[in-house]
Amino acid sequence: MKRRLFLKSAMAGSAVATAIGAGLLAPRAVMANSDAFKAISSKMDAAAASAGKGSFTFKAPKIAENGAVVPMTVDASSMADVSNISILVKENGTPLCCSFNMTGANGEVSTRVKMGKTSAVTALVTAGGATTAVTQEVKVTIGGCGG
Repeated sequence: MKRRLFLKSAMAGSAVATAIGAGLLAPRAVMANSDAFKAISSKMDAAAASAGKGSFTFKAPKIAENGAVVPMTVDASSMADVSNISILVKENGTPLCCSFNMTGANGEVSTRVKMGKTSAVTALVTAGGATTAVTQEVKVTIGGCGG
């Protein structure tokens, strides 16, 4: 059995090496650095500025000890016809962290986002063609020292 596993791994490794050598697996620009994504992020930031007050639940910690994994939950399951849920972190280089298209799904998402520093975090919910927002301040500490 171990010989088969070794042979499978060797064949897979050589196939990947060949693909890299041929330029089929060339690294590309990170999506958040693309002009198209920056345009979407700017559009969502403008939508947040003009959005009404949300009637959904947005849970995020008031203090996050580790900015690399900040848990957030948006629960808009009580709202009808939810089509999109997005989370924006104002002080990140590109404010749009995530956007979920909710066609025919329950309007609830839970995720973890990366935050570089203390910032206002806005959850946007589009339901029935209208966009509403809830904003909460999240303090990011270094090493959990409260600084």
